[in-house]
Amino acid sequence: MIDRRLTFIVITTLIILATAFTADAQQPKKAPTIGILTFTSGDLMAGVVRQGLRELGYVEGHNIVIEHRFAEGKADRLPDLAAELVRLKVDVIVARSSPVVQAAKNATSTIPIVMGSADPVGSGFVASLARPGGNITGTSSIMPELAGKRLELLREILPKLSRVAFLAHGGDPAHRLFLKEADEAAKGFRIQFQPLVLSGPEEFEGAFSAMAKERAGALIVQPLFSINLGQGQRIADLATKSRLPTISDPREFAEAGGLMSYGPDTLALWRRALPVYVDKILKGAKPADLPVQQPTKFEFVINLKTAKQIGLTIPQSVLYRADKAIK
Repeated sequence: MIDRRLTFIVITTLIILATAFTADAQQPKKAPTIGILTFTSGDLMAGVVRQGLRELGYVEGHNIVIEHRFAEGKADRLPDLAAELVRLKVDVIVARSSPVVQAAKNATSTIPIVMGSADPVGSGFVASLARPGGNITGTSSIMPELAGKRLELLREILPKLSRVAFLAHGGDPAHRLFLKEADEAAKGFRIQFQPLVLSGPEEFEGAFSAMAKERAGALIVQPLFSINLGQGQRIADLATKSRLPTISDPREFAEAGGLMSYGPDTLALWRRALPVYVDKILKGAKPADLPVQQPTKFEFVINLKTAKQIGLTIPQSVLYRADKAIK
C-alpha cells in the first residue's frame, strides 16, 4: 500500500514538474528593445538601422521592438529623451551626432550605445577607436580632420581666397574640434579664419550679415546643419544670394544647392557597422570589445548649377576629381 502511495506521489510530482517545464519552455521570450535617439524624425540613420536589422532577420513587433525618440532639432530636449529610453530599459541605444551621443552617454553608463559620431575619441566617448573601453562603440566619420582637404578644394577654385568663414553649431560639443581643425588648416594656407558659432537656424541671417561685413570669400559649413537639422538648402540659398562659395561634408549639402561637398560616405559606413553591432550586442558582445569603425570611401560632389548662379567657373582639374557633378 505504501509502495502504491509512494509511486502515486512520485508520478504526480513528475507530471507537475513536466507540466511546469513545458509551460516555461513554451513561454515566449521577451523581444529585445532597441532605442533610437536622433536630432530629427527624418534622420537617415534610423532608416538604415531598421533596414539593416530586417536584413539580419529581425522583424519589428515580432522578435524586436524599436523605440524611436527625436528632438526635432532642439538640443535641449535630448537629455530628457535619453532618460526616457533608459527608463524603458532598452537593450541597446543607437545614437547619431555628438550632442545626441553625449545625451545618451550622460543618461547611462551600463546600457550599450551604438553611435554614429564625427570624432568619438576627441569628444570623450571612447578611449580609443581600437579599444573603446566602455559602453559605447559604433562609427567615426573623422570629419573634423578633413578641414585641410576642404580648404585645399576651396583654394583650387578660388586661388586668391584670403578669408574663410566657418558656420558651427554651439549645441554640438564636437563643434570645437571642427573649429580647431579648420583654424589650423587656414593658418597653413595663410587664410584668415572667421568662426561663427550659432545656437540655431534662427541666427542664419545675422551670420551671413557678419560674413558680408568681414568680406568672407568662402564658407565652410559644419555637417550637423545639413545632416541632422535639414538646413542645407536654406544655407545654400542664403549663400547663393550672397554669391558665396560653400563646402560641407555630406553629399546632401551639394545636392541641396551647396557648391561642393567632400566627406565620407556615411550611409555606406552606417550600413556596414550599425545594424551589425546592434545584432552582436544582442547576442552577448560587449561594446568595449567592438572597435569603432571608420569610413573607407569618400565622396566629392560639385553643384555646377550653383557655380553658374554665383558666377564661378570650376577648373577642369577639380572637375576631373569629382565623383558627381550636378548640372
